[in-house]
Amino acid sequence: MTAAQPLTGIKVLDFTQVMMGPCATQMLADYGADVVKIERPGAGDLSRTSLADDPDGLNNPVFRSLNRNKRSIALDLRGEAGKAVVYDLVKTADVVVNNFRAGVMDRMGFGYEALSKINPRIICAFGSGFGQSGPLSHKGGQDILAQALSGVMARKPDQSLPTSVYATALADYSAGMHLVQGILLALMQREKTGVGQALSVSLYDSMLAMQMQEAAMWLQRKRELNWGAFPLTGVFVTTDGALVIVGAFKANPLQDICRALGLPDLSADQNYATFAKQVENKAELHRLFRSKLSTDTTAHWLARLEEQDLLCAPVQTLGEALSSDQTAANNMIVSLDANGSGRNEPLKLVASPITMDASAFRLRHAPPSLGEHGSEILGELGYAPDRIAELRKGKVLS
Repeated sequence: MTAAQPLTGIKVLDFTQVMMGPCATQMLADYGADVVKIERPGAGDLSRTSLADDPDGLNNPVFRSLNRNKRSIALDLRGEAGKAVVYDLVKTADVVVNNFRAGVMDRMGFGYEALSKINPRIICAFGSGFGQSGPLSHKGGQDILAQALSGVMARKPDQSLPTSVYATALADYSAGMHLVQGILLALMQREKTGVGQALSVSLYDSMLAMQMQEAAMWLQRKRELNWGAFPLTGVFVTTDGALVIVGAFKANPLQDICRALGLPDLSADQNYATFAKQVENKAELHRLFRSKLSTDTTAHWLARLEEQDLLCAPVQTLGEALSSDQTAANNMIVSLDANGSGRNEPLKLVASPITMDASAFRLRHAPPSLGEHGSEILGELGYAPDRIAELRKGKVLS
């Protein structure tokens, strides 16, 4: 018999879309929660149609990467009939999650104050761009904006480099994981008190929290701390690619790097003998490293560097990482038939990064088509078939 997952029996009403909210609710679903995704009729989650090559929203990799193990119901919430369905769902739910702008759920009648009157045990989790108060609270939240406003975008390993967007949705994912943590903490608190609560997470706060070391250095010393700018750390081109060296956590890492690269011991040179001197002369130091590393292959230099027990790695593309032996060993790619999509090709996704011996991640079913489970969900609430048909006829349910 398969062991129950940690969140089996927990019901989540998911109003979220795009990334921050959906990656949080997917984590809950991956470990057993029944996540009911409430979507707009005819459109659904914005990420269903975010790629031009999949306008029908059936096989959009972006949507499917964030919405496995969920069920979808499409409801028109502009009228009282649709809202009444939500209120019925809330009666047996544990968590309601949204990432609308501040105040939207309250205006819809789905704020914590309203929902807690229906179900005092309900937990309302809110993911925003910048928080629920303050000058930016009603600004549309977006990952790149959070990078810019939080100081993340301005920080780079070399100030001569142009300021640019970080290519992965850093803020969305970190805030999504903070949202998961908040929900789990609230569930634990409810076990002690018997009542739910409201909680919130923002992209902005998550980006500030991610910089906790750098922020502490600035707040307490008014100095910049930049791990990527350290003098013995850098990315270097080889004859067939690139590698990264992190010269740290050793008594004399420069001496070991020089030994690996076949250079004279620069740590004995007064220009590089101290950390301060290495910082001052970093440009020349890196020029010497580049000159050597550009003469042979990545594999050659990695072997030499690892002989000296230096921290180093090849710079891989995402495709190379996904097909690597380590990814396979960690079981980080999962696959199943894309049921409900109208197509039959296998669906491959990145698995959960959390490994639990007694209650493993499970890929129970594919990301849902829009409104796929509407009748099933309402039937579980006790709605009679004729009532469900009536809601469909009135376009409340689609």
